[in-house]
Amino acid sequence: MPMRTECKQFESRSYPNGDTVRKCNLDLAPDAPWRCPENCPKYERRLADAAWTHGTLTVGVTPPEPAGLDDGSAAAVLDAAEDIVNAIGFDVMAEVEAERNAKKPGIFKRIFKRGG
Repeated sequence: MPMRTECKQFESRSYPNGDTVRKCNLDLAPDAPWRCPENCPKYERRLADAAWTHGTLTVGVTPPEPAGLDDGSAAAVLDAAEDIVNAIGFDVMAEVEAERNAKKPGIFKRIFKRGG
């Protein structure tokens, strides 16, 4: 079954460089951007979106299916890549937070600053 563009959970985003992301917001389509799972338990037809601004009504062209989509090896590669990103995510967040905190003066320096 191809990606169900009419599902509430489907999202497509195009970027200025021409790249397009097609995904399930609930991460329930392991074969995205090519296919939704058969009988997805969270499929819900999009009826109307209030207060949303939509671009063009066309969704970007679906890229050709890679080899290994039917045997699960493509999903395994994507899962491995996701595991790598998730493994370093907390370390990256901690580094960014440490950099932010290093740039902020302490409370006493802010209260008792000189020359102000």
